[in-house]
Amino acid sequence: MSPPSSEPPVGSIVATEADLAAPYRAPSRLVAAEKAPRIDDVNGAGPQHPGPDRDHWFEDLADHMGAAYDRYSHTKGTVQEVDHVVAALTLRRGDRVLDVGCGTGRHAVELARRGIAVHGVDISRRFVDIAERRAADSLIAEPGAATFERGDARSLAFSGEFDAVICLCQGAFGMMTADGDDAAVVAGMARALRPEGRLALSAFNAYFAVRHHDDADFDADAGVSHEVTEIRSETGEPREADLWTGCYTPRELRLLLAAHGLEATAISSVEPGAYGWAEPTTDSPEFLVIARRR
Repeated sequence: MSPPSSEPPVGSIVATEADLAAPYRAPSRLVAAEKAPRIDDVNGAGPQHPGPDRDHWFEDLADHMGAAYDRYSHTKGTVQEVDHVVAALTLRRGDRVLDVGCGTGRHAVELARRGIAVHGVDISRRFVDIAERRAADSLIAEPGAATFERGDARSLAFSGEFDAVICLCQGAFGMMTADGDDAAVVAGMARALRPEGRLALSAFNAYFAVRHHDDADFDADAGVSHEVTEIRSETGEPREADLWTGCYTPRELRLLLAAHGLEATAISSVEPGAYGWAEPTTDSPEFLVIARRR
């Protein structure tokens, strides 16, 4: 592998001031694969055969990045994102929230600081370990307010246990590019909610992928964006990766959620660290969906 250039490629996890300040240009948490799928696999979208001790191929990438994931600029807007989500979901102290695809726990721990009980689920054991350390090191008023487990978002086993579910930054939804996997994630989140429970879900904007994501190829049939980039370990070791993310229009999101008993009450154009109520456009990298269980 050639040495990294002085300008980090889009998607790199690089601990430099330039990277942390760089404008947002790419999906905030793209799906990564060691090898690109064959072109005739794209409707099945990406690698479907993780290693023998793995349930999902993203685990190898998470192992490589570790805590370096939190050096990437898109993770720096956590407080603003949680401010908006708390208001949008009308969360109160004592509410129970499920964080699906919780990653290193940045949203879960910030919610717990506000007196909200959060349980995070992520496919990566490495990320879950980091999240648990983050919770232990944070000033959370009630010990145990943020808990974590390794789990597969496609097979969530919760039933009517949570006041709200969050799935942000393409933590699970959107990284399940095989046909039916995103639907399985949505179905599990819907089951986890109490009646009238609320959902906050981010998804990559298909229009943006076509119009602005010049560093990626967009498969119009599969609705999947692909780019080749570089990720880095905690010590700066580079690793080339093919990155994949499922992309959606607002109409597709409404239909998918409705099929699983969820009513989308608002869809906004957002980007990391700038969540709000802007109308959907073709120029924002992400959509944020607020929904309720019917």
